[in-house]
Amino acid sequence: MSLTTISLPSSAVRGRLVAHLALFRLDHSVKQVFVLPGIVVAASITGGPASLALFWRAVLGLLAVVAVASSNYVLNELLDAPFDRLHPTKCMRPAASGMVHVPLAYAQWIACGVVGFLLALAVSKMLFLTVLSLWVMGCLYNIPPFRTKDVPYLDVLSESINNPIRFCVGWYIVTSTVLPPASLLIAYWMLGGYFMALKRFSEFRQIGYKLAALYRRSFLVYTERSLLVSVLFYAATSMLFFGAFIMRYRMEMIFAFPFIALLMADYFNLAFSENSPVQHPEKLYREPRLMALLAVCCIVLVCTSFVHIPWLAQVFPKSGLH
Repeated sequence: MSLTTISLPSSAVRGRLVAHLALFRLDHSVKQVFVLPGIVVAASITGGPASLALFWRAVLGLLAVVAVASSNYVLNELLDAPFDRLHPTKCMRPAASGMVHVPLAYAQWIACGVVGFLLALAVSKMLFLTVLSLWVMGCLYNIPPFRTKDVPYLDVLSESINNPIRFCVGWYIVTSTVLPPASLLIAYWMLGGYFMALKRFSEFRQIGYKLAALYRRSFLVYTERSLLVSVLFYAATSMLFFGAFIMRYRMEMIFAFPFIALLMADYFNLAFSENSPVQHPEKLYREPRLMALLAVCCIVLVCTSFVHIPWLAQVFPKSGLH
């Protein structure tokens, strides 16, 4: 009896500790891969040399964005707990299942954000402002009366804007004296909208209209058709602005277009699968074909960021007829 009495509190404490650690969703840190293109493109355009100082700035910058993103995840889980209990799988999350101490969790939210801000400030003021904007967007996305995640279309746009913010994190790791190209930021934003809209589409198909509307208010307006139409808009807009960027800065990147198209097509196809992995982007590494296409895209984009092909200027002249 004494052994049983002693072991129960210890087990409960361990369970509570694991639940609070799970709030950070560190497995979602894979999303911070969107920081890396910002580093590569900034280094390509500015011609900044690789150095040990740049390496440490990159380490601090990545830790900063992971900390701020984790702060947003804590807030998201706390405020979404009543809705997550209606979801077939998210009902098992720590906050939804009642495994966390709410005041302590809010302290985690603030503390994690402050850590991220301090790490970013150690790199540069511009990086601090960028990760601060990521945190602010997390607040607007989750906290009433704004709570943009409940507004159709604005939910996708306000969540996917984190992509260009992550790009700017990578950019300001390299330089704070040159601004990133607006065309590339918009392309990045719309590409994030494409991914997010397909996530919504897949959720809608799996859960069904009635339950989906209870779980997420924006689903009261969405339909499968309207979501697919929005997916087409985001994809077209993304590629339009990416084309504008490469015409202005890196024409060599045109060779990446076929691979990007294949990657987007494969992702689109995955959204129609039952229990689609599109609903859980942090687990997409389990999709070998998608990962292979992503690897090829990354290799081609990195190579074309630094390799100059002079004859492309004759095939695709930047100036028109006079």
